[in-house]
Amino acid sequence: MASSSWRRTLGNVRSFVGNALGGLRGRANLASWAVAGTLAYFLWVKPAQELKREQEEKAAMAAASDPYRYIEKRKPIPDPQETGLIYGKRNETKKSDN
Repeated sequence: MASSSWRRTLGNVRSFVGNALGGLRGRANLASWAVAGTLAYFLWVKPAQELKREQEEKAAMAAASDPYRYIEKRKPIPDPQETGLIYGKRNETKKSDN
């Protein structure tokens, strides 16, 4: 009796997955996934990769065209003020009049 229970559960899971995938079986299911994957690649993935490549090429051309461009080579020194602001008044401790 226990073996039929898990078989029924497995059958229900397979049925659910099959229905969730569109109810197609075998070659039709595989073909539909192949078409959907191909469309997704050509409509979303490939254009995004090409745009990224173009932006990188444009940035490389801009960097190569200006050899005297300033490039930061050191890490910035942390600001010693308590407020963390570069400009402005420092937080000074108040002295008591005793």
